[in-house]
Amino acid sequence: MAAFTASSVSFTPLSISLNQTKGFARGSVSIPAKAKSFGALTLRNAPLRFRVSCAAKPETVEKVCEIVKKQLALPPTTEVSGDSKFAALGADSLDTVEIVMGLEEEFGISVEEESAQAIATVQDAADLIEKLCEKKE
Repeated sequence: MAAFTASSVSFTPLSISLNQTKGFARGSVSIPAKAKSFGALTLRNAPLRFRVSCAAKPETVEKVCEIVKKQLALPPTTEVSGDSKFAALGADSLDTVEIVMGLEEEFGISVEEESAQAIATVQDAADLIEKLCEKKE
């Protein structure tokens, strides 16, 4: 159940339907409540207010970035950060396996196949490395 409050009026339950019919802008929403309509509300991308992630050490993330750049033979000007997705950097499944092998060698860890398949970003890899290094110690 959702509630919508406008001024001092509250409507519950609320049904929201996306309209892509004539007269509505793409990404608009019509909010009917008891046979009344509030017209169209435009949805906008809002900036992230907070970000939840495991706190891999910055040096671990940096090392992973360097290994990824090396394995993918990326130019030095290519920006690679924790948010970088391997696929967006041009990595295919074989490249990803090679990256994981490079990480195993660099950090002296062993990554299980299930865990390796869950890695999509540099941050994912750094978080997994931190976790495996903690278990190792």
